[in-house]
Parts: sequence; C-alpha cells; structure tokens
Amino acid sequence: MNRLFTLLGPALAVSVIIHAVILFGLFMWKMADQIIPARLMVESVFEEERDTEEFTQEMSIDTTVSDSLSATSGGMVTGNIGAASSKPMAMQNVLESKAMQNPTVNITKLASITMSGAGDVAVDLGEGQVSGEVGARVEGYGAAMHRLTQEIRRMMRQEQVLVVWLFDASISLKDDRDEIRDNFHKIYEELDIARQQAETKKAKHGHLETVIAAFGKTITYITPKPTSDLKEIQEAIDKVHDDPSGEENTYQSILDVIDRYGKLANSSKRKLVIVMMTDETGIDPQALEDTVAKTKLYKSPVFFLGREAIFGYPYARLRWQNPETKVTYPVNVDRGPETAMPEALQWTGFGGRWDSASSGFAPYAQARLVKESGGIFFMLQSEEKDLAGSAARLERKFDDIRMKQYEPDLDSERDYVSVRDKSDFRRTIWNVIKTLNPHLDRELNIADHYPIEPDGFRETAAQQFQRGLRASQMTKSAIETLEKLRPQRDLEPQARWRAAYDLSYAQLLAYQVRIFQYLLAADNHAKNPPLPKDPKSNRWDRTYASKLIEPTPEQIKATGVDVKELEEARKKALAMYDYIIEQHPGTPWAQRAGQEKTWGFGMQFVDRFYDPKYFDPKEIAKIPKF
Repeated sequence: MNRLFTLLGPALAVSVIIHAVILFGLFMWKMADQIIPARLMVESVFEEERDTEEFTQEMSIDTTVSDSLSATSGGMVTGNIGAASSKPMAMQNVLESKAMQNPTVNITKLASITMSGAGDVAVDLGEGQVSGEVGARVEGYGAAMHRLTQEIRRMMRQEQVLVVWLFDASISLKDDRDEIRDNFHKIYEELDIARQQAETKKAKHGHLETVIAAFGKTITYITPKPTSDLKEIQEAIDKVHDDPSGEENTYQSILDVIDRYGKLANSSKRKLVIVMMTDETGIDPQALEDTVAKTKLYKSPVFFLGREAIFGYPYARLRWQNPETKVTYPVNVDRGPETAMPEALQWTGFGGRWDSASSGFAPYAQARLVKESGGIFFMLQSEEKDLAGSAARLERKFDDIRMKQYEPDLDSERDYVSVRDKSDFRRTIWNVIKTLNPHLDRELNIADHYPIEPDGFRETAAQQFQRGLRASQMTKSAIETLEKLRPQRDLEPQARWRAAYDLSYAQLLAYQVRIFQYLLAADNHAKNPPLPKDPKSNRWDRTYASKLIEPTPEQIKATGVDVKELEEARKKALAMYDYIIEQHPGTPWAQRAGQEKTWGFGMQFVDRFYDPKYFDPKEIAKIPKF
C-alpha cells in the first residue's frame, strides 16, 4: 500500500492542483460577472438622429368604464412639479450642468436587467410609502377623476374604503360642478364594478362605501349614512346647491368629516379617504395644522381637484355679469399664494394687483395638506373663460425642470417664518412687501377713475396727488433698502428668493418713474382740462402711455423729484426686466417681467363711457359673494 501511494502520490497531487486552479478560475469568472456593473448598449441613442415621436409620448386619459379590476400602480410617484416630498434643487439648472453638455458614454457589454412589472409596483408601492403629490396637472375633471379612480381602486386592493366627496358649494364653482357631475357618474360606475368584484370574490379588499357632502360656510351631508348604492350617490350629487355666503371653510369641513367618520372607519377596518372639489383656498387657514395632524392620525389621504395658486398673490379675478343689466364686474376669489406668505409685491404702484397670473404651483395650504396626508392635488389646466386680469390669457404652464428649482417651502407657517426671519436677505424683502401692501395701507391705492367734469376731476386729483407724493417717497425708500441688500443676493441659496429680489427691485424702479409721470399727468390735466374725444364719455381713466411727459421747473420743485435720477431708474428697470427674463426663464418671474416691460412708463388720462349702473352702490350690492 505504501509503495502504491508512493507511485501514485505525485500524479494525484498534480491532478488536485490542476482541478483546484480550474475551480478557482471558474469561481473568479462567476464573481466578476456579479461584481462588474451591468451596462447597456446605448450609443445609437446619441449617434443617430431620432424622430421625436420615437422617444416621447403623451398620456391619453380614457374615461370609458372599465369592466375589470385590473392592477394599476400607485399614483404617488411622479415627475410633476412638487412631486412627493422633494426639496428645491440646487441653484444650478439641470439643463445648464456641464455634465449635460457633452455626455460621454463608454459601453462594452449588454447585460440583462430585472425590472418590476406593473403587478409588482401595484403590490410594493402602496399608500403611505411616499408622501403626497402636490402638482399633478390634468386637462380637466375627466382626466383627474380617472386618475383618482385608480387611486381608490389601488387602496381597495389593500383594505375596505370609505370615500367622502366634499363639493364646494360656492357660486364660483357652479359651472364646474356640471362638468364634475358628467364625469363623476361615468367614472363612479367603474368604482362600482370594482366594489362588486371585491364582494363577489369575497376578497380581503372589502367593499366601497361613499358619503356625498357640500361645504361652504357650513357643511351639509347629503348622504349622512355611508352608502354603496350608485343611484343614491348620483342623485345626491345633483342635490348640491349654491351657498350664497361666499365663504369656504375648507379645513373646518375636513375636520368635521374626520370627527364624524374617522372612528367609524377605524372600527370597521376601513380607510377614510377625503376628496375636495374646490377652486378656492378657503377662508380658514388657521385650522390647517389641526387638519394636518388629524389626517395623519387617522391615516386619511386628502385629494384636491382645484386650480393653481395665483403667483405671489392671494386673489384671482373673475368676471361676473348681472343677468338683468348685463353690466360686468370683476370679483375677487381666494386662490393663493403658493407660499405660506407672499414672496412678491402686492402692489402695482397704484393699488392691488389685477393680473390673475399663474404661479405654476398649488395653493400653499392645500399643497401642504396633500403632502402631509399622502393625497394628490390635481391641478386643473383647462381654460377658465371668466378669469379676468391682465395676465388671464397668458401661458399658465411653465418649464417643469426649471420650476423644480423654485418649489415653495411646504413646512408649517411657523417654521416657514422662523427660517425666513433668520435670513437678513429674506426678512428684508418680506418687510418691503409688507410695507407696500395696499391691502394693509389703504393710502397706497390711487384712483383709476376720475369725474369727467373739470371741477370734479380737480377735486379728486388733488386728493390722489397727495397719495402719489407719499407713494413716491415710500418707493424711493424701498429701492434704497433693496440696493443695500444687493451684496447678499448671490449668496442666497434658494432660486425663489433670488427671483423675488430681482423682480421686486425691477418693479419698484419702474413704479418710481410711473408714479412721477402720474403726478405730472394729473397736474397738467387739472390745469388745462382737455375735451373728451367721445361726447358720450362720462369718466377719465388713468392708463399707461409710451410717451413720457417732460416736467416743468415748477413741477420738479413741487414734487421734489430728481429727473436725472428718474431716467436712471427707467433704464435700470428695463435692464432688470431683461436680467430676470435671462436668469429665470420659463418661470412666472420671467413672465411677469416680460409683461411689465411692455407697459409704458408714461401716464395719461383717457375718456371712456361706463354704464351709470356700474358705479351705482345699489347695483354693486347685488354682486354675489363667490
């Protein structure tokens, strides 16, 4: 045996070594295959010109009723503005990054990639995994309710659902409610199919029950007892009537719903879902934080079907026509701003803004509630035919990638103020905005309309002249304040606040010139009253003009204005407007700068005819509260 081992030993050793080397080589080859990152062959994407339609697509919303409860992924992950809990991006724009200018891709191997299918996503991405989506743009109620249906169906796959639909009963939403009803009936039939399938299969999802309510100054439960009867639900929607109070207690209404159905939903192991259909922000923002806390306590997502906030301003303007006299009036509706407090001037140099310009974001309070509760804000993009104001017909959609840099802070108002006031730059801009707020300081409002008679004009103009002098001094002081702040501008990390500074400074420079021109125009008109061009005219209106008025030495002395200083302000204003358009393209700041740049720096009085009923207090009293 020993002799045999002696003879075979060397050969066996060699064999073991050879096999060990082979096995080790195979092991390392396998490990390398796992360690080396998978790579994709994509040179052709960069090397060949491709037709746009090959790699872009538009989402088509099909609102026809589905006949099955098919799996659909959760809708809270999105690339839309304000998606999930994203914070503002870095100040350098993505498109301007050096890495994006000449991308170099070294690809050597095509490896397989494992990707979750629709079914996997539907299971893995349930409610509660990500925060709410605060900017899902939709072209109309049909598209919004189709997406909303998918969200409810997704939740039904996990647990039973109790949905409370809250309809804004204000007059401003009257026309929209007709469209909502038309789409609601069709889409809800699909939910009813989902409910029936869940019951038939006796699945763990349970069935769907619904409550229909209307809110305004108070809340009215049209179906106080939850129901799954589709006919009863449809009839309930048709019972929503106008609330003449014009008050929308949005957050108090949500609190009332949770107090009424929260425990009931929990005890019956249902998820309470709240859907708000409103075009206003609500008059009770003081109840916002209590509402946020309760929705999180009961894990109740809140969904809004509404309109975008007005850019840096609380009010949108709607036209209302008296059906009897056919006289049209502008009416304020609460629809902004997009931040906890305005970050733009509320003033035009003569009074409150009248532009109804889109901010591109949801109203702050609604966006915060959606984000914290895990719901969705559906931002309706369909045209509003009654929207009034100089910016009503301007583009209401902005560059999504650029706008990412300008996303509002959706922390609580207390935290927002604390962070803002720790910065001298932001706090100073806010103080300028607050000081020049015509809604707080009524003396900053200078009349638009003047009596056609010379004596009446002189009397009104004399009062307004003093307001103009005061406004001119306050504007000059605000400009000096912002100019001292200029060194801090480039150190500000948030694009929103840099844009706020740029636009406020440009506007004040322009307003200083226009106010002085108003003083000259009013003085000239009072001294040498012209005849109206139209004998029927009964008012003089203050309007912008391209031609500037040259002041006399007496006027310069009376106003105490330095003409050279004003000319410098005009040139600076134009340069700043151009700077804003260049630095903040595709944003509301650039849109506003482009619009104001076209307004003349001069002022004039134009004669016009108004239906006498327009100024009649009795007729004005008939304007409904929206």
